[in-house]
Amino acid sequence: MRVLVIGSGGREHALCRGLRLDPSVSEVHCAPGNAGIAQVATLHKVTPTDGAAVSELAVSLGADLVVIGPEAPLVSGVADAVRAAGIPCFGPSREPAAIEGSKSFAKDVMTAAGVPTARAFTCTTPDEAAAALDEFGPPYVVKDDGLAAGKGVVVTGDRDQALAHAAACGRVVIEEYLDGPEVSLFALCDGETAVPLQPAQDFKRAGDGDTGPNTGGMGAYTPLPWAPEGLTEQVMSEIVLPTVAELAARGTPYTGVLYAGLALTAKGPRVIEFNARFGDPETQVVLDRLETPLAGLLLACAKGELAGHGPLRWRDGAAVTVVVAAENYPADPVKGDVIEGLDAEVPGAYVLHAGTAFDAEGRIVSTGGRVLSVVGTGGDLAEARSRAYELVGHIRMRGSHHRSDIALRAVEA
Repeated sequence: MRVLVIGSGGREHALCRGLRLDPSVSEVHCAPGNAGIAQVATLHKVTPTDGAAVSELAVSLGADLVVIGPEAPLVSGVADAVRAAGIPCFGPSREPAAIEGSKSFAKDVMTAAGVPTARAFTCTTPDEAAAALDEFGPPYVVKDDGLAAGKGVVVTGDRDQALAHAAACGRVVIEEYLDGPEVSLFALCDGETAVPLQPAQDFKRAGDGDTGPNTGGMGAYTPLPWAPEGLTEQVMSEIVLPTVAELAARGTPYTGVLYAGLALTAKGPRVIEFNARFGDPETQVVLDRLETPLAGLLLACAKGELAGHGPLRWRDGAAVTVVVAAENYPADPVKGDVIEGLDAEVPGAYVLHAGTAFDAEGRIVSTGGRVLSVVGTGGDLAEARSRAYELVGHIRMRGSHHRSDIALRAVEA
């Protein structure tokens, strides 16, 4: 198989790595990729949201499968363009991808499907926002209705801050706060059926102890030793399968990965948000544990043949990833800093690139806020965590920062 991956982040590096490890894959291509992905795939300069350019590249490569990583190309309909060119594509079409592109649309789908989630109001004026905040009380949850790269949500006890965020976004969804530990569950879908991947937990706040501003994610781990027994089965039956059925009933079948961001409340799992793609950085740990060859699995989804695919196999042990971020991330990250120590070797650990490129001198430099995802693996979370942080300790980048408590609570429990 020849596979083309669209995107340039840590998620796409994890996908390309997983595809390269699949013996059925002869070529891995990525557009536009990054400096790390260049080690496992052939890079191409294509704008990910340009459907015509992506489909043209896929045709020219003779691609057997296109895998779209980020949300923006999905919401803009790139998967539709690829399918129109006659190439199987892993990723939802424009209409069902609105489950991430519009928080309001997602709430509508969940209501119709009977999916448990927070009560919410869609607001477009300051008066509507103020009334919604008063309805729910603190802590206030204000979400940009559109795409915001994982940073469009404000959770605060400060009403003025909540109102300011609503005003800055224009159209927002304001909802009741869901209390409880958060879990990420990915489900692979082929339009009719769905199978779950291993649950993970990520860390959204920039600082230790869940302090600081919201980010796209500063680390993740799997498995979750504290998760309630039967959680995955419950989420599939109460949340994922009803959502897939509702989208199919609307004539917009969902093909790709459905990401359910969940709060485990006292009343059971509740959906915080849906995403239309693999979550970053959870993908980095979940795919590390997946033993089933990746390409055949994604192709089965793209071709509507998931029901005939065998059960998934998982590696024993655990994986932890720690994100190394640029100075001043997430506000206005500094770019162009040289990264050193990438050649360091720690058994059971490796680096996935998120925001990197080669400069004119051939050095690897930072190009984004989240620069690297350092993955550690081991027989248990403690060993995986130790290896990840040991490798982080070898990496040098001016002004960089990372959390020091990824998976710590789970290890100490």
